[in-house]
Amino acid sequence: MAKIVIQGGCPLEGTVRVSGAKNAVLPILAASLLAEHGVSQIEEVPHLLDVENMANTVAALGAKIDWKGTTVRVDARSLYSVTPPAELVRRMRASFVVAGPLLARFGEAMIALPGGCNIGPRPVDLHIKGLEALGATSVVENGFVHLRAPRGGLHGARIYLDVPSVGATQNIMMAATLAKGQTIIENAAKEPENVDLANYLNAMGARVRGAGTDIIRIDGVDTLSGATHAVIPDRIEAGTFLVAAALIGRGVYVENALSHHLMSLIAKLEEAGATIEDRVDGIKVWPCPSGRMRPLDVKTHYYPSYPTDMQAQIVAALTVAQGTSMVTETVFENRFMHVAELQRMGANIHIEGRTAVIDGVARLSGARVTATDLRAGAALVIAGLIAEGETEVHGLHHLDRGYDNLVAKFKRLGAAIERFEDIGQSAKSVG
Repeated sequence: MAKIVIQGGCPLEGTVRVSGAKNAVLPILAASLLAEHGVSQIEEVPHLLDVENMANTVAALGAKIDWKGTTVRVDARSLYSVTPPAELVRRMRASFVVAGPLLARFGEAMIALPGGCNIGPRPVDLHIKGLEALGATSVVENGFVHLRAPRGGLHGARIYLDVPSVGATQNIMMAATLAKGQTIIENAAKEPENVDLANYLNAMGARVRGAGTDIIRIDGVDTLSGATHAVIPDRIEAGTFLVAAALIGRGVYVENALSHHLMSLIAKLEEAGATIEDRVDGIKVWPCPSGRMRPLDVKTHYYPSYPTDMQAQIVAALTVAQGTSMVTETVFENRFMHVAELQRMGANIHIEGRTAVIDGVARLSGARVTATDLRAGAALVIAGLIAEGETEVHGLHHLDRGYDNLVAKFKRLGAAIERFEDIGQSAKSVG
């Protein structure tokens, strides 16, 4: 089994560049299915397992994918299927966003109920209700959702989302680009990744306004064409490096990070004592002068509030803060599975309902730990960087879903970190 081995205590210093945003690339690849004409060129694409799965899903529908470096070209002019392979869809919840583009362009989609990290129930009912409001009918049977547009095609509608679901906003937005008339999405998700998707759709010829606010208006058009688009930086990858640097840095410059995507995290790091400097091409961070963070109260919520995808990382950081912190998770029900692994390293944490109460300790100690989901894996790496002794992190398939060359990037900052891949009876060091 693959593992990451970390010798803790090495200070981080230097520059690290953030890759393109995974959570923007996935819906953008799905949106490429809408292009009846031309070829799309998507730049700043990270090499991640989730991105490969989405590219394979799009290819399985008949699109031609050409991947060179961090640029992906998608030719979706000759699609031949509206049913992506179930084994691909079930690997990743985000793959359900191919439903909107397929329904809009071909009037039909047959999608397996999706999978992903086991961090709590995330049903697709909001997706289906939104697509039904555009005129689609749906039947759920044998683990699939079968969607059909009416004979005259989808039509615009006013849609209010019960919660600002990122995926539902994306699916409805994409489907509405080819619907007749105007669609208004109220209580829409405001995440930067949705703004990036809207910018890509508009480059394809769509008419989307209001992305980034809670009301999005889409005026349907007849056809869309391929476009060239550069993906925004990954704010969660950037945030992961900011947290690590605030703990054990000597001045780390996180290049290609956008501060206006990270305001809630930056505010909390400054409250904890770190120094953050916003620069033209990135963010520089120094740890608090005392060497230990001040305790924090953190509550996750929908953007622009503190992101649930940065909850595990801040919990890891607060295990060595000076005092008692409280971190409340309001987005997902089952997102404290990393706590048991941090406790193996000496963290003093107990869970009260949806709140983790963290009594800071002087130090963590290295241990063998296992990632239970993507962001939990990042939290354990951070914990290993600050722990005394050696830490082994297992369950790397989770990390591979969302972090591009994480080990190599931390090594360039001075961390004593190696990745080992088992090959037969021998181990190969990577990174």
